[in-house]
Amino acid sequence: MKLIVGLGNPGKKYARTRHNIGFKILDVLRDTLAREYQISDWNLSKKFNAEGCGVTIADQKIILAKPMTYMNGSGQAVQLIAGFYKTVPQDIIVVHDDKDLILGEIRDQFDRGHAGHNGVRSITESIGTNAFGRLRVGVGDEKHNTKQDTATFVLSNFGLWERKKANDVVKRCVTELLRKIS
Repeated sequence: MKLIVGLGNPGKKYARTRHNIGFKILDVLRDTLAREYQISDWNLSKKFNAEGCGVTIADQKIILAKPMTYMNGSGQAVQLIAGFYKTVPQDIIVVHDDKDLILGEIRDQFDRGHAGHNGVRSITESIGTNAFGRLRVGVGDEKHNTKQDTATFVLSNFGLWERKKANDVVKRCVTELLRKIS
């Protein structure tokens, strides 16, 4: 079984922010899978404090999850879901924003530190290991604007010129995730 977790913050206030690109990627992944497979719609699970849905591809169960704990508490939901489904950390893929990568860049990594990302830090602390997959999605500014603090930057919406790049990177990430689960 694979558990794919998109990180973000719940609520309309955050829906279009850089920090929510993980949620956006999972939404597009779910819609893409729905074209070929029987996949449930997003359901809010109070037990896991996450929205989730599932699909079986070639006898492999795949769970998509969006923690509703806010970014900094993402590990709580991941720990509950992984524990319930008996998912080993090596079968978890976390999709998240990365301000240190330029918008449009993607890094597929395994068994790495959190690099200051509070959502990843929460997951590492909750499951007790770094030994899970990460799809780091660049949301950084090409100008490396250092005057703006990190929280303000990642909680800002993409600018008009950035939206096309953001949509393109979402599609590329979905393609990469489909490759990993097919």
